[in-house]
Amino acid sequence: MDALWMIPLLLAPLLLWTSSTFVFYFKKCFYVAYMMCLAMAAIPMCILKSGGRDIENMRIIRSLVRHVKYFLGLRFEVSGWEHLQTEGPYVIISNHQSSLDVLGLMEILPDRCTMVAKKELIYAGTVGLVCWLGGIVFINRKKTSDAKSVMADAAKTMLDDQIRLWVFPEGTRNQKGDLLPFKKGAFHLAIQAQAPIIPIVFSSYNNFYLRKEKRFESGTITLKILPKIDTKGMTSDDVTTLSDKSYDQMRSAFLDISGPAPQSNGPSRH
Repeated sequence: MDALWMIPLLLAPLLLWTSSTFVFYFKKCFYVAYMMCLAMAAIPMCILKSGGRDIENMRIIRSLVRHVKYFLGLRFEVSGWEHLQTEGPYVIISNHQSSLDVLGLMEILPDRCTMVAKKELIYAGTVGLVCWLGGIVFINRKKTSDAKSVMADAAKTMLDDQIRLWVFPEGTRNQKGDLLPFKKGAFHLAIQAQAPIIPIVFSSYNNFYLRKEKRFESGTITLKILPKIDTKGMTSDDVTTLSDKSYDQMRSAFLDISGPAPQSNGPSRH
């Protein structure tokens, strides 16, 4: 009977060596479980440090998460660091491909910076709680009026508390080899706060991670930080122009660091 318990232990290395599908599910399950364990460790640390919800808790979360990439066989190459050396509030926008984006985000997350995320994330167990403790701004994507109200409050908080916000303007995960059209929330936010936008582009994951094909190999992710886009003097009438300019710059950078896309998802104004 004892020998039966040894079978999975013997099979696991063999499957890791021979089955790409097994590797895919193994890495995915490990990633989720390990991140929940790290969140469990971070919760008391955040409470002891700040007494509750505070953007300074992102320092703890950042330090705990940065090593996870090594377990998954990933590494990051970052260019444009100088563009993050910007004083005061600003809005970071980046493309969004999968939950692995969190690792890249933590790789370069500036001080006093948190994220805008979907409301459903707060219900993700220990991860949801630590996100709340880190000051993450939760929005209800299904209710546009609620999202606009939250963004307006976020703009005020940015100025009052001198913080930065990281937003995924595509609004959902996208691994189609190109950028999806941008939603306008991040640009309303930046203009309301009169804060610059700093675009950050993640290269395509398609050379090592394909969800439909159940492939998750080791790989290198290029992160390109683009020059800031100033919003001083802009009004709500400039939102579309600002969105289109950001989209064009980021799409050009994405194709440059990832290779050509099979087809375009259309211009950002639609």
